[in-house]
Amino acid sequence: MTTRTSEDGLASSTDPLARSPRWPGVLSLALSGVCFLLYPVLRPYSDEKSLDGARAMSSTLWIVAHLFAVGGFILFGLGILAIHSATRRARGGPIALRSLVVTWVGIGLLLPYYGAEVFGLHAISGQAWNDRNEALLHLVDTVRYNPAAITMFGLGLVLLAAGAVMAARALSRSSVMMPFGGAVFALGFVLYLPQFFAPGPVRMVHGLIVLIGCWLAARSLSRARFTALTS
Repeated sequence: MTTRTSEDGLASSTDPLARSPRWPGVLSLALSGVCFLLYPVLRPYSDEKSLDGARAMSSTLWIVAHLFAVGGFILFGLGILAIHSATRRARGGPIALRSLVVTWVGIGLLLPYYGAEVFGLHAISGQAWNDRNEALLHLVDTVRYNPAAITMFGLGLVLLAAGAVMAARALSRSSVMMPFGGAVFALGFVLYLPQFFAPGPVRMVHGLIVLIGCWLAARSLSRARFTALTS
């Protein structure tokens, strides 16, 4: 089947499939935003050098909250793939491809660290809480600030931010998303590293910003037409 392509590179065929939104990608972006909000909202906050912290980190809620973060990153990666698909033949196509590569590498660097947070710190804190042994909690910082681990984590967050900025530019240049929506989308991920040093309420507000940005991107993507697959 032949489709025509508009000046911005998006399909202009009368074929219903050419006008269909990419629902898997749209859903992935929307759900990733929900996960990124639930992570700071559900995560228990406390003095993690005390037995109160041991109780919090050994709780089921600690695991659930961090698994929402893991799910958010995976879904976000799928959403970036959909953005690349939507813009690959438009003006933002080359940027979207770079965004896809950078984002996926960043997520790959992040997930091992979250595995340690979810299961490693949970196990250490559970033992400290059961034994009422606060001294065991020094192992928490040993895990978190291992030089290789913290380097991977920091680099992963920098790449995630760069990938989100490039994805926002690709959507804007391809006339899929307004610049303001792209700015909100990118801002949430640019702030992802600094928000770790903020108190719980600020982290929750940040989660809301990420949610809004992902929903704006998903809404824009849902209205975009498929790029032409044939010419």
